[in-house]
Amino acid sequence: MGITVYFQHEPALWRDFPALVPGVLHARGITPDVPVDAPVARYAAAAAERLAAAPESGFPEVQAWRRAFSTLGIKPTQYRCASESLLRRFRKDGSLPRIHPLIDLCNAVSLAYGIPVGVFDLSRVGGDLEVRYATGDEAYETFSGGVERPDAGEVVFADGRGRAHSRRWTNRQSGRSAVRTTTSDVLIIAEALHDTAPQDVPKLVSALADELRATWSIEPTTGVLTREAPGFTC
Repeated sequence: MGITVYFQHEPALWRDFPALVPGVLHARGITPDVPVDAPVARYAAAAAERLAAAPESGFPEVQAWRRAFSTLGIKPTQYRCASESLLRRFRKDGSLPRIHPLIDLCNAVSLAYGIPVGVFDLSRVGGDLEVRYATGDEAYETFSGGVERPDAGEVVFADGRGRAHSRRWTNRQSGRSAVRTTTSDVLIIAEALHDTAPQDVPKLVSALADELRATWSIEPTTGVLTREAPGFTC
């Protein structure tokens, strides 16, 4: 049946960022051998159309994350949220490197919506997963295999074993729980703070769920979290 994980944001984050809208999807049965060229191209075209009208720095989705980073004491042009980094690279290069079908699909959806989308291999997460302020004792594994200690007060995705699976909130994902060819069981998280996030995040979750059904013939479980109902079990 796979791993059971409870995911939530700590109350302090809901207090400090009341505009937060998280969307979540849980999927089992992911494989690395499926084509995603058509949906990736479709979402990339939507992003290209938006970027033709204005650079990513002007997107409301990106501006909201820049304000959040500034609130957290993070220089937003030094550490960019994941969607801004993807959009910036896409605008300059015209495409994104292919990594894994699921990552390629989620990156393309992130481009089109301007919203950060993170994907976590649940087999590599130890216990429940919480987005919270770091104590400074968490262990963060880089993609090169090194270990860092997030700064106290930094927002991290922390599991029950004290591992940080993301640094600076939506800025940098850990190499430990990144999707690989052996990944089957995943938790996908989209987070937004802009004014129309309550409408946009459910649309993103629904669109991504449809793509998972069409591509992998699986039925994901989904949710949009709120301060009153902040948890998701997968």
